Amino acid sequence: MNVRAGRRSVPISSPGKVLFPRDGITKAELAGYCADVAPFMVPHTRGRPVAMHVFPDGIDARGHYAKNAQRHFPDWIPTATLPKRGGTVNHVLADDAPTLVYLAGQNVVTVHVWPARADRPRAPDRVIFDLDPSTDDFAGVRVAAREVGDALREAGLVPYVMTSGSRGLHVVTPIRRGPEFPAVFRWAKDLADELAARAPDRLTTEFYKGKRGAPIFVDTRRNAYAQHAVAPYAVRPRDGAPVATPLRWEELDDPALRPDGWTIRTVVERLGREGDPWKGIGASRRSLPA
Repeated sequence: MNVRAGRRSVPISSPGKVLFPRDGITKAELAGYCADVAPFMVPHTRGRPVAMHVFPDGIDARGHYAKNAQRHFPDWIPTATLPKRGGTVNHVLADDAPTLVYLAGQNVVTVHVWPARADRPRAPDRVIFDLDPSTDDFAGVRVAAREVGDALREAGLVPYVMTSGSRGLHVVTPIRRGPEFPAVFRWAKDLADELAARAPDRLTTEFYKGKRGAPIFVDTRRNAYAQHAVAPYAVRPRDGAPVATPLRWEELDDPALRPDGWTIRTVVERLGREGDPWKGIGASRRSLPA
């Protein structure tokens, strides 16, 4: 079976393989979704090193992360070789629709990307706050996202929000490239610590779950070299095939909002109806405050 993506017809082996058993979602359906969502997703992944969350036997079996492009990947897959401790990693770059479709054909369920681009891998252009709840109180997560957004606006930055497709929300702000990861991480951690100090009964920056005294972890660890976060419109390995979905800021006021509310079968219709709320996010980048 081949899936048309841009100017390429991408072969998909074992298209009938079921990757989401309780939903009957096959590799072919995942590849077709990637082709359909690519016009909206690629602007958020282009130029960014990819970490691939691979499930060769479907989501009920154990998956693994892969960062190196495999030797059998075709030569039209864009890559970037970047340094790591003790060596290098040849990362895939999800620069176009055929690459997203090909990765789906390789059982890559979820695409994660760096908050930096491969041409300047140590200088991020995104700051990410991952709001990870330990309870099912998603209303509290929505409140926390608004608080992070207010703090970013006070700092002169422009916040954007996205469902994680799992249990929480990501608040992201674009920044001008310049400061490298250690400085960006310190800035984000300081902001998160300040928010947690204001609401210690609700927010925490404590990594170890056993030491947390509040239900919502404000995670800033994505803001470090070689770290990655789920890409906008990427599918998560959960029943229903939920999708990490960028939101309009005012959608946080909707009590019906869920972190896994849009799926592989519904989000493309939403995009066709409303467009991408993060379209042109790069135009909002600001210099990171001191």
